[in-house]
This record gives sequence, C-alpha cells and structure tokens, in this order.
Amino acid sequence: MKLYKTGNGIILDNDDVFYRLHESDWDVVVNRDDLYDWLELQIESLIPVIFTDDLPMPEILAPIGSQEVWASGVTYFRSRTARMEESEKAGGGSFYDRVYEAERPELFFKSTAWRVVGNHGTVRIRRDSTWDVPEPELTLFASQSGVLVGYTIGNDMSSRSIEGENPLYLPQAKSYTGSAALGPCLYVPEYPLSDDTLIDLSIIRSGEEVFNGQVTLSQMKRKPDELLHYLFREMAFPHGCYLMTGTGIIPPSDFTLQKEDIIHITIEPIGTLTNTVG
Repeated sequence: MKLYKTGNGIILDNDDVFYRLHESDWDVVVNRDDLYDWLELQIESLIPVIFTDDLPMPEILAPIGSQEVWASGVTYFRSRTARMEESEKAGGGSFYDRVYEAERPELFFKSTAWRVVGNHGTVRIRRDSTWDVPEPELTLFASQSGVLVGYTIGNDMSSRSIEGENPLYLPQAKSYTGSAALGPCLYVPEYPLSDDTLIDLSIIRSGEEVFNGQVTLSQMKRKPDELLHYLFREMAFPHGCYLMTGTGIIPPSDFTLQKEDIIHITIEPIGTLTNTVG
C-alpha cells in the first residue's frame, strides 16, 4: 500500500485503487507500529475515489509531517571507496575504511521536515561547492518505538568537494537548504523489501542521459534493523523518523551536477522520485 500526502488530506493507494483517509493528520496516521494492519481496516469503511479530469488527484507533497530525516554513511563498499578517494588529500584516506569495518555505523542528521522537497521539487547544489552529486537511497520510516513500518525514496544531495576538504565538514556538505528530497509516497508493505530490490539512478542533462547506475539492496553491508537499532539507541522521535540508508551508486570523480539537471531515482515497488537541480 502507498500513502500520498496531499494538500487536501491523505490518499491511500491499494493496488491502484484510491481511497481518501478520514484522518488527515499525517503524523497521526503514520506513527503506529501496526500501520499496514491499520490501513487494511480503514479500507473496509472507505469508498474508492476515481480521479478524472473533472476530479484530479490533489497536489502530492513530500511524505513527511513533523518527522526528522537522518542518514547513514558508508553502508555500501562503493561508498566507502569513493569517500576514501575524496578525503585522501585531507589525510582521511583510511578514515572511512575504519568506519566501514566498525561495529558502530555512521549516522548523522540530514534535515528538518520543512527543508525537505518532494517529488518534482527542486533540489540545490551549494554555491560554495565545485563537486556535487545526488545520492539515491532507500529510506526507512520507523514509528516512535523504532519499528520499521514503511519506505520511501531519498535523494541525499552531497557536496563532495566540501567533505573532501575535511571529514569534519560533513554537516556542511550534507545539510543545507534543498539538500534532501523524499517521495513520491510512503510505501507500506506487508513484508520487508527483499535483498534483490533494485535502486536505479538516471541523470538527464539537456535531454540526454549523462549518468546511469544501479545497485541492489543485497550490496548493503548494514541492514535496516541494525541501522534503526543504533539510531534509536539514545534518541527519541515522538512522531517517528526517516532514515536514509546510504548509497551504492557513485558517479565518477569527473562528474558534477549542473543546474537544470533532472534526477530520477527509481525503487520498485515504491516508484520514482524526480527532482530538478536549481
């Protein structure tokens, strides 16, 4: 099942049959350990809605209310290698190798809810950065008790030139206005996503694809339950929390985003998150 936050309430998509939930408060709806079962019960009392030209689907917003967005790093071997390369001149070449092998994962704060953009929204590259990439990431949603109840797609915009100057500059490289996108929906499955789930990244420039990459969840060293366990170990999230799980798709070192680039991140069965660089 998929939940869409709109400017006119919450739409539930169950196998392409749409329903409008009675409850319109996003935080109230999603922050429950039994979210899938609760949604199934709601369907019993709801009447399907058929969207037409006369009754169009309301504007779809980023699937977030009062939640924070956190992120994980160095969860894929490719990410470890890339970050070792970018930080080598700053003396941090082995730093990320130790993080990759450590018991404790790298976790960091990514964004407040109001800074997050949704599907078809505009993401940004920093004006003081010269090397910028999107990071396509499966993003977990956990209830306030730390139970994984859903997924969305995350675009973790990153300034590799800033982080490469010094690993301590990570907050500036990762957290700024327009650096986080989520969408298009909150996918609530009956069972967890399988390891063969594919993440696909496509970057379009002037109508031409300039980069494409793919990776499966099987390439993740750290699994969702482990990441959530550490995130919730000493942190409280009264409305639940989103956690980006890191990327295994890294464009080559001679590639950098430009304004007007279009970024498509697809994870089926969640859908596609599309953003334009502004």
